[in-house]
Amino acid sequence: MTMPTNCRYESKIKQSVNNSSQIKSRDRVAAHGEVFTAEREVKAMCDLVKDETERIDSRFLEPACGDGNFLAEILTRKLSVVEKQYAKSPSDYEKYSIQVITSLYGIDILQDNAQICRKRLFDIWQNEYDRICGKKLLAEQKEETQKTVQFILKRNILCGNALTLKEVDAHQNDTDRPIIFSEWSFVGNNIKRRDFAFNDLVNQEYMKEEGSLFSDLGDEAEIFSPLKEFPLIHYRRVYEQSE
Repeated sequence: MTMPTNCRYESKIKQSVNNSSQIKSRDRVAAHGEVFTAEREVKAMCDLVKDETERIDSRFLEPACGDGNFLAEILTRKLSVVEKQYAKSPSDYEKYSIQVITSLYGIDILQDNAQICRKRLFDIWQNEYDRICGKKLLAEQKEETQKTVQFILKRNILCGNALTLKEVDAHQNDTDRPIIFSEWSFVGNNIKRRDFAFNDLVNQEYMKEEGSLFSDLGDEAEIFSPLKEFPLIHYRRVYEQSE
C-alpha cells in the first residue's frame, strides 16, 4: 500500500494559497487546511513510486484525498498500462480496468470533496472505457459495468476523519461509525468482497494474510476476520450487492 502525502500537510501553505487553482476558498483553508497539490508536484511525487503506479493490482490509499488529484493521476497511469496490455480484447480491458478501480482508496473529511473525487475517477474511467471498447460490447453489458464501477468507487472513496478513523457528519464532526473499507479480490471473472474496519487494520499495522487489503506483515501479526464477507459474484454484477 502506497500513501502519497497530501498537500494539506505540506509546509508551504502560504505560497499555495496564492494559487487559486489550489484552493476553493480561504475559509476552507482556514477551517480545514485545504490546499490542493499542483499537477506538477502530483506527477513528480507519483514518479517517486513509478513502478507501483504502473502495476494494475497495486493498492493506493490517499488519507486526505481532496477531490482526487493523486488518485486521478494514478488511475490514468494504470489505465494506460491496461490499454497497452489488453486493448485488443474489449472484455479483458473491461475486467482489468475494473481491477484498477478496486485498487484505489481515498478518505476526505469534506463530503463534497469525496463526491467530486468519485465522479472525477468515474469520468476518467468512463472516457477510456468508451474510447477503447466503444461499440464492441453489448449495451446491457456496458451498463452493468458502469454501475459496478460507481458502486466500487462509493465503497472506496469515503467521507471520514483519517486521524480518528471515524465517519463524519455534515458538519465534519466524528460519528460513532468506524470507517469501513472493502477489499476486492478477483477470482477468474468473479470478485470476492470482504469488509474491514479501517481502525483494526491501522492499529495492527496492516494485515498478515498475503494478498489482502493493506497486507505485507511480519509472522507475528494478528489476522483479523472481516466484518462481513460476500459470496463470489461476476465482476459486472458487483453493484447488486448490499451496501
